[in-house]
Amino acid sequence: MNVRLIPLAVEDGTIHTSPKRKRGNDLPPSLARRASVNANRERYNFGRLGGSWLALLAVLTAHAPGADDQARDQPRPHGVRVSVPVGAVRVDDGDTIAIAWGQAPAETVRVLGIDTPETRHVEHDIPFDQPFGPDALAFARGVFAAAERIELVRASTLDPYGRTLGYVFVNGKNFSVLILTAGLAVETVSVFGDNGLAEPAAACLAAASAAGPVPFEPPYLYRKRMREVAQRMRADGLLPPKE
Repeated sequence: MNVRLIPLAVEDGTIHTSPKRKRGNDLPPSLARRASVNANRERYNFGRLGGSWLALLAVLTAHAPGADDQARDQPRPHGVRVSVPVGAVRVDDGDTIAIAWGQAPAETVRVLGIDTPETRHVEHDIPFDQPFGPDALAFARGVFAAAERIELVRASTLDPYGRTLGYVFVNGKNFSVLILTAGLAVETVSVFGDNGLAEPAAACLAAASAAGPVPFEPPYLYRKRMREVAQRMRADGLLPPKE
């Protein structure tokens, strides 16, 4: 006979439960022990999940240094595919590129729908490569090196750092879908929404679902840990002071 536990309340990432029937002397000792084990398992599992989401919410809602409080409108054409000169693209990491538009300042594009493992950027408080970060970078460089046609569709707003948000299409294929399929990115549509670009966002969700779990730590957690590491390293003189 199983004892089903009914959730009552959540506090500090712990789920408090109550059995459907009393756990008193009316339960045989073996069933009482089983109920206790099940309750502890539920508290542990919920604590892991709840803690992860609490950390995500903290990262997403915290004010990051150098970021604006509000997103700004995209001044360039958005919502339509724009042709990009093949030789004008420089890959920064797995989910960020820069486009050189002649004499104008380069346009930094944070590719939508994905978050890839980090590569070393001391200026951004990432003093070490994340596992699979160099792999994601190499994958992106390979895709763009083989490009015969590149197109960009921008969202209607910039990100808090003033970067373009958009999907990049290489030889007609959604780059975000390609790197998700390779297992070198996690999808971000379920957290940030579709940014007004429903079709490519839906393709990212489908690709991530088909690819399954990734072999690396969620990049947002890695960034959080590396900020703390970088702070300690600067205090010890192991990194240059931030400008």
